[in-house]
Amino acid sequence: MKPITQDTLIAALKTVIDPIAKEDLITSGKVRFFEILDRTLNLEIEVLSPALHVKKKVENAVRAALAEAFGDDFTLNLTLTVNVTTRRSGQQDILPGVKNIIAVASGKGGVGKSTVAANLAVALAQTGAKVGLVDADIYGPSVPLMFDVENRRPDVRKIDDKNLIIPVENYGVKMLSIGFFADVAQAVVWRGPMASKALKQMFIDAYWGELDYMLIDLPPGTGDIHLTLVQSVPVTGAVIVSTPQKVALADVQKGVSMFRLPAVNVPVLGVVENMAYFTPAELPENKYYIFGKDGVKNMADSLEIPLLGEIPLVQSIREGGDTGKPVVLDEANPASAAFKELAEQVILRVNERNLEQQPTKVSEVTRF
Repeated sequence: MKPITQDTLIAALKTVIDPIAKEDLITSGKVRFFEILDRTLNLEIEVLSPALHVKKKVENAVRAALAEAFGDDFTLNLTLTVNVTTRRSGQQDILPGVKNIIAVASGKGGVGKSTVAANLAVALAQTGAKVGLVDADIYGPSVPLMFDVENRRPDVRKIDDKNLIIPVENYGVKMLSIGFFADVAQAVVWRGPMASKALKQMFIDAYWGELDYMLIDLPPGTGDIHLTLVQSVPVTGAVIVSTPQKVALADVQKGVSMFRLPAVNVPVLGVVENMAYFTPAELPENKYYIFGKDGVKNMADSLEIPLLGEIPLVQSIREGGDTGKPVVLDEANPASAAFKELAEQVILRVNERNLEQQPTKVSEVTRF
């Protein structure tokens, strides 16, 4: 029987490499607490990602290292606590509790960007992350409908002597949209400065609290709202949504180039191919590439950005948006797995961006 002491426990944990920090658990300071009670170990370890595969990898590595050091005649009570990575700098007075701000954009309309944003937000929340969603499509808000909250109105609460809007919450996601403040049938007829002001108010005049990820569902194209976003808050990265057709792919290049402008300088985390293929419910193994095959993949390769996921063209995704219940909530639906994989990839890319690139800053856009 191998003795369990503080020294032998530390030696064993030094052999476990954190998959995100790329250092051992002791050197990286990820062991938050340990207690040795004879042959029982109570251990708390911090992980830098809510992704299930990361947590499982850490757990398996810890158990294997301890079994190697002490045999199999001990009891381990392991707790994993998540501390999502962030690299924010400056403008901490705006959204101070938000660790990562992710823009969800598309070059053109009709590619399912809002559907992807809604399901991605819910999928991130399902990992245990704290998630917010801002509907920045001022002229065509769709988030209230997609979350079945179109008849709700945000509360207003006095916090630190200031009246702040409290975001509406459903499915574990906090959200704000101009759709909460306008009649469903009422057109929003505003010039650019008014729309930009409305977006800034959803940041400044709202109480978001602590969030791991805030998704910004941007309108199609590249315009006032996009510039207002990058001028107002430090954006961690952008996710571009497209369909496989050439007409959509041409606009992907424009969206990517906008974020890569030196004055904007927002990292592109990757691109999502929506409506990638059609799979009939009665033939779940079949894939029909109605809009073409590998169009987004080839585009991503040429632009040197990751392909984050392929979302199928299936009726249940549309139905989920229309009924206000995102399809990712249906564990039995194959489309749910596609959105969960997308969430895992976004988490991975955000972690890589935070560990390998410069801190997030507000963009220094002046004029174009």
